[in-house]
Amino acid sequence: MTEIVPFFAVPFGFARLDDCAPLNRQLRETFLQRAALGAAYANPRPITRRNQQVFESRFDLFRWPEAPVQHLKEFCWSELIRWVCELNRYDDKVRAQLLLYADSWFHITRRGGFFALHNHPMASWSGVYCVDPGGQDVQHPDSGLLSFVSPMLTSSMFLDAANSQLQGPYAHGVRSLRLEPGQLVLFPSWILHEVTPFTGDGERITVSFNAWFRLAADPPASS
Repeated sequence: MTEIVPFFAVPFGFARLDDCAPLNRQLRETFLQRAALGAAYANPRPITRRNQQVFESRFDLFRWPEAPVQHLKEFCWSELIRWVCELNRYDDKVRAQLLLYADSWFHITRRGGFFALHNHPMASWSGVYCVDPGGQDVQHPDSGLLSFVSPMLTSSMFLDAANSQLQGPYAHGVRSLRLEPGQLVLFPSWILHEVTPFTGDGERITVSFNAWFRLAADPPASS
């Protein structure tokens, strides 16, 4: 029997924060209060296309001293470092040498908001944590999905009966996720992704981060 081997796999990580409801309520309250202050907490140099229904904060979120933010930071970094070590087969000695650098921010998306296709330059790993997915629009099942584009862009250059129904990691097209409260998604920063227009009620609230690393024994990269 022929062995099937996925040569060019893309790692994604999925984790959940247990008993997340109290923390998410605190995060939601904090983020809505800060967003109400407008430019004081908004990203001053937005790049990726979005519309007025999306508020994007400054990229210093995990430096805020508030206890709920620090709780979330500890969870995200713990899961990310564990995942990085597993993927790279790092032992505890190497793990202790890892130095993590990051940008972090939150999004509040209201009805009609979207975030266009993009990736995250100058980082190795990115993550999205769901504080509140917002109300689900049963008439529009594609509302507010986090969608990832397959990097195998040429895999559909010719489709026939032998490859048009490939399953699992070999499938064509996009992978779309409807985020749930307390869910953390980790992914390579280079992969293209977007958030589809949100048509539900309330606010869709997420926290995102970009991370890059070096070993303490290595000299910093030259600028």
